[in-house]
Amino acid sequence: MIGRAFDRWERSLASVDTNRVARPFEWGLDWVALGPDDEAPLARLTGWADATVRASDAFFRETADPGFDRQGESVRFASALQTPYPENNTVTIRVFEPAPKDAAGKPRRAVVVLPQWNADREGHVGLCRLFAKFGLTAARLSLPYHDERRPPALERSEYIVSSNVGRTLHANRQAVLDARRAVDWLEAQGYERIGIMGTSLGSCLAMLTMAHDPRIVAGAFNHVSPYFADVVWRGISTSHVRDGLEGHVTLDEIRACWMPISPWPFIDRIKGRPALLVYALWDLTFPVDLSRMFIAEFRRRGVPHETAILPCGHYTTGRAPFKFLDGYYLTRFLATRL
Repeated sequence: MIGRAFDRWERSLASVDTNRVARPFEWGLDWVALGPDDEAPLARLTGWADATVRASDAFFRETADPGFDRQGESVRFASALQTPYPENNTVTIRVFEPAPKDAAGKPRRAVVVLPQWNADREGHVGLCRLFAKFGLTAARLSLPYHDERRPPALERSEYIVSSNVGRTLHANRQAVLDARRAVDWLEAQGYERIGIMGTSLGSCLAMLTMAHDPRIVAGAFNHVSPYFADVVWRGISTSHVRDGLEGHVTLDEIRACWMPISPWPFIDRIKGRPALLVYALWDLTFPVDLSRMFIAEFRRRGVPHETAILPCGHYTTGRAPFKFLDGYYLTRFLATRL
């Protein structure tokens, strides 16, 4: 009975957004430097993806010192990847610093915060302020195609998750490289212990970042799944993206193409650093069986972790009282592990 109630509530909240667009399918091989799409695109892309997973350090390596410009709470810098959209090529992090009394007597600690897909500029700001109350500087990252980075032609931040396969790879790689540059800035400011936290899509990106940046000493992943493709294919928030993919690729094929931006291949790379895995019992966006599969794989591989289970769904995580419980789990973990 409770599950049915949350099912209705989740679907009702998901239906509020009426501007989702099912875009035409495109391989987008030019976004990953494979040239035009006209010859064996699937074989070329899956071969590239397999090689990229094996050489992921190079794929997620960012160049240092893009030139940081701080004005008030905002720090701006050039993205490590350039795109045809000028707005998207400048990254903003909003910095929320603790009061001196809250940080007194502790090492300088900071958290890079990656919000969910289609979060507006105020998304996760309340959580950032909560972190600051517990002595953690929060650096909230503007994801590619979000906030002021969104091109004027878009109503939603569709380009980071879409039926253009190559552009989705490019945008998520860009987000990881941007997050690593945020770590560069925090390190240059003298922060001694740096963590990362992400929600939904941000959770996937946060784990990819932590897996490829040893400076990150702890990670909190809020809604988890092993595969990027499976969430897109099965989640209620991305049914319009599946509409664009279906008939051109199968789930197995798109999973192979998007493996470089999936957490699954990189679980072992966070071993030895504290990790919190959060999932919701009635999640229709990150299906629960995927979350449990992911956590079971952590156990199977002997990767230490903590788990928190929310008695709600994906969208309802942002509603009272569940958002307070989620905030408690995330803040307690980061405040004690950093």
